[in-house]
Amino acid sequence: MTAPANAGRRVFLVRLTQGAALAASGGLVWTYVLRSEARASPFALRPPGALAEPDFNALCIKCGQCVNACPYDTLRLATAWDSRPIGSPYFLPRETPCYMCTDIPCLKACPTGALSPQLKDIRDARMGLAVIDIENCLSWNGMRCEICYLTCPVRGRAITVERRTGPEGTHARLVPIVHSDHCTGCGVCEKKCPTQEAAIKVVQADLVKGDMGEHYRLMREGITPGAAPPAPAVPPAAGPDRRPAVPGLDVLNQGL
Repeated sequence: MTAPANAGRRVFLVRLTQGAALAASGGLVWTYVLRSEARASPFALRPPGALAEPDFNALCIKCGQCVNACPYDTLRLATAWDSRPIGSPYFLPRETPCYMCTDIPCLKACPTGALSPQLKDIRDARMGLAVIDIENCLSWNGMRCEICYLTCPVRGRAITVERRTGPEGTHARLVPIVHSDHCTGCGVCEKKCPTQEAAIKVVQADLVKGDMGEHYRLMREGITPGAAPPAPAVPPAAGPDRRPAVPGLDVLNQGL
């Protein structure tokens, strides 16, 4: 009876040691995951209709329904090794951009409102903002390209082409210009850019957009900050020998 008892004790101790080692390893992995989550880059292009990042992360339950609903396999879920919050949906435009489905199936599949149902027109989506690297853009370097302009789903509004005078001794250039008030951030321009590394990239708008401030905004509109508003115009009083002035009517046509 002694030998079996000792053997059973050894098996118990081995399994106990294995369990402790497994728990410790799991704890180390989980600690790494949590630290990675804490250091996760705030940069992530979300599906159309996504709320502001703090609100989106609070509501998104990482269910993957938006990913399953995307007909182009644009969306993916972040893994533990991504520099994004684990399980959250995002897309990489250079690989597969958002092709702007008019019925927005990913939004309809969201069960929590992390993708706001208030978005009715895909052209009103603001997934990001395209930014042009003019030092490497072919058009800005004097070559004819304009692919980003030609492939833009909202061409003529999100991206326009403007004529710019080239350096002395060179011909004029037709260069693309991005307009933030119409850019949806779909990333088609980044996908189609022919340069080795895309010379136009979609990023989160708040990473690149500034804010002029109310003071300068008023100055641009010709209003001196802090000045009293202009007094309203007072209509001329009626004289003893003339009829009351009729707004918008010339005095010569008043029968006087």
